Amino acid sequence: MKFADRLSQIKPSPTLTISAKARAMKVDGKDVISLSAGEPDFDTPDFIKDAAIQAIKDGQTKYTSVDGTTYLKSAIADKFRDENNLNYDLDQIIVGTGAKQILFNAFLATLNPQDEVIIPAPYWVSYPEMVRIAEGVPVFIEGAAENNFKITPNDLKKAITNKTKWLVLNSPNNPTGSIYSKEEFQAIEDVLKKHPDIYVLSDEIYEHIIYEHKFYAFAEACPSLFNRTLTVNGVSKSYAMTGWRIGYAGGPKDLISAMKKIQSQSTSNACSISQAAAAVALKGDQDFLKERTLCFKERRDYIVKELNTIKGMTCLEPIGAFYVYPYCKEFIGKKTPAGAVIETDTDFAEFLLDFAEVAVVPGSAFGFSPYVRLSYATSLDQIKEALKRIKKACSSLT
Repeated sequence: MKFADRLSQIKPSPTLTISAKARAMKVDGKDVISLSAGEPDFDTPDFIKDAAIQAIKDGQTKYTSVDGTTYLKSAIADKFRDENNLNYDLDQIIVGTGAKQILFNAFLATLNPQDEVIIPAPYWVSYPEMVRIAEGVPVFIEGAAENNFKITPNDLKKAITNKTKWLVLNSPNNPTGSIYSKEEFQAIEDVLKKHPDIYVLSDEIYEHIIYEHKFYAFAEACPSLFNRTLTVNGVSKSYAMTGWRIGYAGGPKDLISAMKKIQSQSTSNACSISQAAAAVALKGDQDFLKERTLCFKERRDYIVKELNTIKGMTCLEPIGAFYVYPYCKEFIGKKTPAGAVIETDTDFAEFLLDFAEVAVVPGSAFGFSPYVRLSYATSLDQIKEALKRIKKACSSLT
């Protein structure tokens, strides 16, 4: 069979590739510690699991409306209003099979061939590939490390053309953990006010995993762009519900309607049981989020401190999410104990997997090298052991 030309335009997820190799090594008996996956090690809270069990017992096992149950969409509307000062009607909200599907729907519903999407780098690995599948063109802006990897208004001005359709923002950011302040968002708003045809896709999936700073939704900070913003979120990260596959978004009614049309011919509704559980997650006691964030902060503080003790490595302190993004340029050009020369951050990640049995993701996957991403969404004991191994392996380079 001859496969579609679009397949040649996209790459498989590097994070999944690294994770697959690490799993294969584990099967072979290797004691691999994975710091590659973006998945909290906490379990889904019991009150959420109990809600799912009750939904099954109550017979909530049928199709729902394509864009989500009224009960869940009402819970989402309440969340947006109470936490983000954003007021959406129910026909301005859509529920999908994970936030990933929400993003996919948005690009498929809006992009024509050669439409441009501005994506700040470092970026989550799937953004550019989704744009390419939708026949759009990803346009990258590098956020300088000295600005905590965030773009400036001047950067944005230079990237805008008459083909620009979307600006993608991800705060807190994967892979860097950086966040935009209210004032930084408003400086971006000032640029976009002059370009009324550009929409903003604000990916806020790590909203509740944030340290020391206040979180602002983009549409909250920039009310003049409310009708041009798609606010994307979900329950995967904050509520440790990655496998439940529930994402959601609020946005302009016509955009949500177009996304619903795409979804109606792909997956239809998200899992009915997961929707029932997600509604309870959003409406229930949120105190556990603070407790888990304190655990993440303890891990963050440890891993940043230890990485900065490794000669040749520097690591900025992330403000949100559960990743660190250390600079590894000093290791480029060095030889491994096997005699191979490390030429890229991909080589460095391979070296750590082979010689330290620690899985990390190379910065090239996120469009910004030479760095590696380490996830601290695992136990502190595992992190401590991983750092011991990484230090030992790095000291072996010549």
